[in-house]
Amino acid sequence: MYLKHFIAQNYRNLQQLDVVFDPNVNIFIGQNAQGKTNLLEAIYFLALTRSHRTSSDKELIAFDQDYANISGHVYKSQIDLSLRVLITKKGKKVWVNRIEQAKLSKYVGQLNAILFSPEDLDLIKGAPTQRRRFMDQEFGQINSEYLYFAGKYRQVLQQKNNYLKLLAKGQARDMMFLDVLSDQLAGVAAEVIVRRFKFLKYLDRYAQNAYEHISSSNEKLTLHYRPSVKEVTESDSVEEVYRKLLANYQKNQKVELLKKTTLSGPHRDDIEFELDGKDAHLYGSQGQQRTIALSVKLAEIQLVHHLTAEYPLLLLDDVMSELDHDRQSALLNYIHGKTQTFITTTDLEGISWEIIKKPKVYRIKSGKIYLEEGKLNG
Repeated sequence: MYLKHFIAQNYRNLQQLDVVFDPNVNIFIGQNAQGKTNLLEAIYFLALTRSHRTSSDKELIAFDQDYANISGHVYKSQIDLSLRVLITKKGKKVWVNRIEQAKLSKYVGQLNAILFSPEDLDLIKGAPTQRRRFMDQEFGQINSEYLYFAGKYRQVLQQKNNYLKLLAKGQARDMMFLDVLSDQLAGVAAEVIVRRFKFLKYLDRYAQNAYEHISSSNEKLTLHYRPSVKEVTESDSVEEVYRKLLANYQKNQKVELLKKTTLSGPHRDDIEFELDGKDAHLYGSQGQQRTIALSVKLAEIQLVHHLTAEYPLLLLDDVMSELDHDRQSALLNYIHGKTQTFITTTDLEGISWEIIKKPKVYRIKSGKIYLEEGKLNG
């Protein structure tokens, strides 16, 4: 899978961008605030219809403009796909091969992209919200059912939390309706949790292999899904998870009314990373934590390939300078010949470029892109 032709109009500071990418490696050089990250964000948005930097699509529209438009031609399995996303202040629309899609779930998954930024190096030591966002974004783009149930869960969760607030204020009295909402939430949550267990099991296997490749150590990395409802286990069916969640909601109803919020479910679950059985969040060194984060990102590439038979795009946003020489080399060796890769950097110094064979090098300045002839091409 690779993105050949890409167009961005009025996307942040990318006013009129029209570029043909190399199917292997594309490097973008530029100082800060010139548009490097905006370009990778736009590619990521073309794939997932969401930004990794903001939850407000309106922020993506250039100042004094009414819309932003991004489109691209994608080649996968010898099929040529035309993708387009239009962002307006009222919402967004998507097209596949010039046919508008009524639902985003019908669009997401046409193009897969894995983005790795310096913030992702904090995946292990960061807050649980970061790891939950990671699961929803990455699993959602490879499985339309997960995308649907995760979206539905957020919707019902908001409805229940809003109703808990109304009950607490005395503005509502129907406790049976709260039971209905809890029942609906438990049903959708069970679908999300069972799929998280399944995908993390795959990710665990690939992350172990990647960690061994990068670290050259005998330490064993393992990933565990930690549900907020302790009774829920990996071997449970959807029906069993549903019953356990519903029982938990019923047991904690008085506390939820007091707190005015739902206290358990996928929005409170977490991932735990262990090295030789020890919690890497608590006991891992910064180097070990960064290696784990890198291993998880590389494992995502293998997971997408396993589930779709295609390698995703890999977007490395100013992350090379954050890695030492050994980790740079391990990363570039691991992805060599597998993925179409997009790398942003402020300069070419201090990076293990010798592994990359004849990449395309561009310079970005004030939202405009220029091909740099002769750079890194021997």
